[in-house]
Amino acid sequence: MGIWLLRRVGQIIPTLLILSILIFGLQQLMPGDPAEIMAGEERGDPQVIAQIRAELGLDRSIPEQYLRWIGKVVTGDFGFSWRIRVPVTELILTKLPVTFQLASMAFIIAILIGVPLGIISAVRKDTPADWAANGAALFGISTPNFWLGIMMILFFSVELGWLPPSGYVPLLEDPVQSLATTIMPAFVLGTGVASVLMRHTRAAMLTALSQDYVRTARAKGLKDRVVIWKHALRNALIPVVTLGAIEFGRLLAGAVLTEQIFTIPGFGKLIVDAVFNRDYPVVQGVVMATALIFVVLSLLTDLLYMMINPRLRQA
Repeated sequence: MGIWLLRRVGQIIPTLLILSILIFGLQQLMPGDPAEIMAGEERGDPQVIAQIRAELGLDRSIPEQYLRWIGKVVTGDFGFSWRIRVPVTELILTKLPVTFQLASMAFIIAILIGVPLGIISAVRKDTPADWAANGAALFGISTPNFWLGIMMILFFSVELGWLPPSGYVPLLEDPVQSLATTIMPAFVLGTGVASVLMRHTRAAMLTALSQDYVRTARAKGLKDRVVIWKHALRNALIPVVTLGAIEFGRLLAGAVLTEQIFTIPGFGKLIVDAVFNRDYPVVQGVVMATALIFVVLSLLTDLLYMMINPRLRQA
């Protein structure tokens, strides 16, 4: 186990190195000159542009800029925001808890809806319950997040007045108000993920229920509840765990439209503002942090595999 873990961590390092090269290289293809944007009304003055480029290090060669940037990233320093002169690391640490809370709530909603519906749909295949579950999943996949978000604001905030239409309150500052401001965007994000989880859970359960060990368990006289939960579901969870890790990483990467609609100051809003303002250090820092999140989630997924399936631990 220890050797396997060290090997997996060793694979993360070259992966992140390649990702950093791609992130920095693709960043150079973005149109526009950040020095001209920062110059503002003086963008027509060549001396001012040249001074800003020298201060930002843009007058150096691209390989030199990359080595300078990656050298700081290794120490946890993503540089400063060119627009607001705040350390990028500080911005990430400020926005990450917001997105983590929103993503966690959305993921819990998705699991509570998607996995049970997938199990019911598989166990009661070709029945009204199966058709209803598939219809709900189709609705969740087909409905745009921005439309569902606007409809929920109109109904729960404007018509009923139960929930605030936008804004965010930190969880430690006021837990009740924090949940009130995040429950609608979390539900909007969670329904889409729940639909995908439902379809994959259904497919995995149908495959597991058709296996010989399930027929053997039923032949022994075990109750359907035991067969479904102890034998079929445990083996069907592996592809669901894989999908869940990917979807949770996608939620942490930032749901741009949902955060914009509900005015949630998370990762999505941060990177959108940075792209529009050509704030390269912020864009690079957020994308690099997102890549690190996905890599860590991949490692945690492998560990969950071993917890679910004892045969993987033996291997």
